[in-house]
Amino acid sequence: MRLHPALLGLIFIALAAAFFGYTFTFPGLPGQRYGPALFPRVIATGIALCGLVLVVRGWRSGAPWCALDASLQQRRGMASFLITLGAIVFYLLAAPRLGFLPVAALIVGGLAWWMGAKGWVAIVGGVVASALVHWFFASIMRVPLPRGWFMQVLAGG
Repeated sequence: MRLHPALLGLIFIALAAAFFGYTFTFPGLPGQRYGPALFPRVIATGIALCGLVLVVRGWRSGAPWCALDASLQQRRGMASFLITLGAIVFYLLAAPRLGFLPVAALIVGGLAWWMGAKGWVAIVGGVVASALVHWFFASIMRVPLPRGWFMQVLAGG
């Protein structure tokens, strides 16, 4: 389904505003002018600006407010959409129990394989991508990611 660009832009602006507002609940780092809220605020600002561009361009276009995308009318397109939604639900249900690393590796690897990557490329890509994301967000940005049993086994308890 395709939404009108202006409507989609307004949705992005609203989500970015909510996301930006939520960052005020993040703890600060003592002695630092920035903390864990900096990166999410930068991302929220970028999303809001992109939403603004969509609104401006959307008002100029004569696009319909809502239309079914041609790719969703094909089986593979609909399956890709449903698999992506399933991956999000799987993360929400499994990450607290299993941990971020194995769940992210399974999702990234599985989606890469579904989109046509070779099996070994999907596995390596999933493991490397989840490790890099975990390192960046958990170590550098100090964002608490779900530990689950996997990190308990790696950390020794």
